Amino acid sequence: EKIRTERFDIADSTIKPYFELNSVLENGLFFAMNKLYGITFKERKDLPLYVEDARVFEVFNDDGSSIGLFYFDPYARKGKKGGAWMSAFVTQSFLYDNKPVVYNELNITKPAPGEPTLLTFDETQTLFHEFGHAAHGLFSQVKYPSVAGTSTARDFVEFPSQFNEDWAIQPEVLANYAKHYKTGEVIPQELLDNLLKSVTFNQGFNTVEYLGSALLDMEWHMIGADEEITDVAAFEAEALKKHGIDYAPVPPRYKSAYFSHTFAGGYSAGYYAYLWTEVLAADAFTYMKDNGGLSRENGDAFRKDILSKGNSEDLMENYVTFRGQKPTVDALMKRRGLVE
Repeated sequence: EKIRTERFDIADSTIKPYFELNSVLENGLFFAMNKLYGITFKERKDLPLYVEDARVFEVFNDDGSSIGLFYFDPYARKGKKGGAWMSAFVTQSFLYDNKPVVYNELNITKPAPGEPTLLTFDETQTLFHEFGHAAHGLFSQVKYPSVAGTSTARDFVEFPSQFNEDWAIQPEVLANYAKHYKTGEVIPQELLDNLLKSVTFNQGFNTVEYLGSALLDMEWHMIGADEEITDVAAFEAEALKKHGIDYAPVPPRYKSAYFSHTFAGGYSAGYYAYLWTEVLAADAFTYMKDNGGLSRENGDAFRKDILSKGNSEDLMENYVTFRGQKPTVDALMKRRGLVE
């Protein structure tokens, strides 16, 4: 982190004045979602809140019809678990004639009274990421709640959220929200260039580190029921060698003895899912970018073929309907800065 900051001159104190929470939310996220899907957000002051710092918006289609409600709860507080996530109070379903009521939770430090809430770039991307999940819930159009919205396979559920992150750094969107909270000055191009370059910093290490864990998880679940493993370290070493990633400077992120995702965490040969969803996200975003970018035509197709389906149809068939082909890793390699 010290090298990254030194190389790209992107200390939080330099970046954060250009990422004020309300501007990121309304001039960034809501602006992008309107351009892409034609939706608008109306704050509802008349509806109850579970905590005073939360906000609730009714979301409308461009014809004025109501889609559902979106609750936004940005601040950390005592008793609130860490991290960021999306969930639903009400899941969409035609069976029960329910419109969705979804919410995003973040854990941003609340400023002193009267002070602005300034975000790091990571927090900004997280805000866009979590709304990708929210859009998945809001745009659901299925009969049964058990397959609505984000109730998809693990290797698909993060696709819409990772896809949504990239709108945060598109020039048209950035120019609308990344402005100094005091002066209104748009983020300087040199600072922005350094910020975007820093996103791909160290991705070679990160990718190999992740692959080591994902492939090791897979290998544990490929052994026969009658096979006895007496030397865990030897099994790990052989598994990494088999896949050509036994690099001493880049060990797996986790070792088997304490990697709960392999056995007790519910992944069980599915830890690869995070990288596979990024393959989908990068491929879909690049396809859109090369074919009109932030447009209603693109947004409507993504909403109809991906976000509305939940888990009601074959997910790869949905993707091919949208994209015209199965995804490749090419866009991912570029997204991570591993190829030009």
